[in-house]
Amino acid sequence: MFGFFESDESKKLKSHIKNLGALAKVDGHVDHEEMKYIISIGTKHGMKPEDVQTLLEDTARIDPKLPSNDTERFDQIYDLVEMMLADGIVDDHEMDFCINMAMKLGFKKAIVGVLVRKISMGVKDGQSREHIRKDAQSFLNY
Repeated sequence: MFGFFESDESKKLKSHIKNLGALAKVDGHVDHEEMKYIISIGTKHGMKPEDVQTLLEDTARIDPKLPSNDTERFDQIYDLVEMMLADGIVDDHEMDFCINMAMKLGFKKAIVGVLVRKISMGVKDGQSREHIRKDAQSFLNY
């Protein structure tokens, strides 16, 4: 009942946490490092760790809320890719999930594979989020 009064930002965050949880589960289990990473995203945005865990257990209660601007879209796909890399193993299903989520977030189909790989390589190379974002802007045109 109280969800009716929930802010758009809170709905977007919960939707993002659910997307991260879905990515973590795509390979059949949620690795400890993946769960730790999802919780860190939630706490960075003011959620309690137990609220993040509860949200992941009861994902049917939250309606997905898509980001409203390019920065939020980039940040969400960046977090998904970083999540994919959290356990040190990049499963094909996880890569496909990230690519599909990038399309659902509104990125053009022609560039989503390049975007996911560019973020992945940047994270692996230790580049900052801002550096990767600026690098990606050349082909994202935003």
